[in-house]
Amino acid sequence: MKTWLIVPTLILSLATGAARAADDAKMKPIFDGKTLNGWATKGGTAEYRVEDGCIAGKTVEGSPNTFLCTTRDYADFVLEFEVKCDVELNSGCQIRSHVHEKDFTDEKKRVRKAGTVYGYQCEIMHTGGNAGNFWDEARRAKWLDDFSKKPEAQKAFKDNEWNHYRIVAQGDHMRSWVNGVPAGDFCDKTDASGFIGLQVHGIKKGAGPYQVRWKNIRIRELKPGEKVK
Repeated sequence: MKTWLIVPTLILSLATGAARAADDAKMKPIFDGKTLNGWATKGGTAEYRVEDGCIAGKTVEGSPNTFLCTTRDYADFVLEFEVKCDVELNSGCQIRSHVHEKDFTDEKKRVRKAGTVYGYQCEIMHTGGNAGNFWDEARRAKWLDDFSKKPEAQKAFKDNEWNHYRIVAQGDHMRSWVNGVPAGDFCDKTDASGFIGLQVHGIKKGAGPYQVRWKNIRIRELKPGEKVK
């Protein structure tokens, strides 16, 4: 690289690093590492506990999908966490989500019982290459982004390892990154706010038990129009 190109590139890199550090300083934990204060279980009977500074979710045979949910709603935000999931288990992170107040028939003609969690779910699972994509849980029952042309996103999730997720919800625009790789990116006006939920997926009879763990769960609420990379 020519010398006259090095200095501007270095300045840009330093500026970007400083901006990221400033953003990181604004992130606030929503899990204290010791208790489940500020969280409540919805939708099923899977077990959640605090273990070694992590939230550990364990499957229970016969339970439908279960979610450990924040006890308050969020609208526009940056959410980050690390997650490690048994390869046999499907999981996800709900954002701007809600609970069906009465029985509901989704677009796949499946009846969802009152008390079922629904809304945007950011996928946590390697199989199928959709980790980081958004699934419309218990409502439209479909993917909200097309990963068929995103080969890097399909390979971003690492089995048997801690995976870093970054989710940005701003207005009608939702995005995600898995281990720093751009993943989900779509616009939808259905939900402007709702709770955050950590999923333990239901399992087949005779399977499991399986576990999924989360740690370093942090959030930064955004002001209207605030720029976020």
